[in-house]
Amino acid sequence: METQAPDIGHEAFETLKYIIDPEIGINIVDLGLVYKVSLEQEQLTVELTLTTPGCPMSSTIVKAAEQVLIKRFPDLDVAVELVWSPPWSVDMISEEGERQLGRI
Repeated sequence: METQAPDIGHEAFETLKYIIDPEIGINIVDLGLVYKVSLEQEQLTVELTLTTPGCPMSSTIVKAAEQVLIKRFPDLDVAVELVWSPPWSVDMISEEGERQLGRI
């Protein structure tokens, strides 16, 4: 199972790109909201944050992430954890996200 972890991690990040932050219009990976993807035993855990702690879309984004991962990895237990450390900043946006925002 350990040898599959990097592939599953990459696939999880690619799958999470389908989740678009509705306020900014960029996927949560390129926006820099996904901090960590890990696989232990049969548990796929994702740590993600939001642009602000008071984000009104928090439950929607977390639920969408859970659902898309459960659909992609039906044989794994999926847990999406909302974390606030480190706090999100615009410096976390990927180069692709910057391109989508028209900043480069």
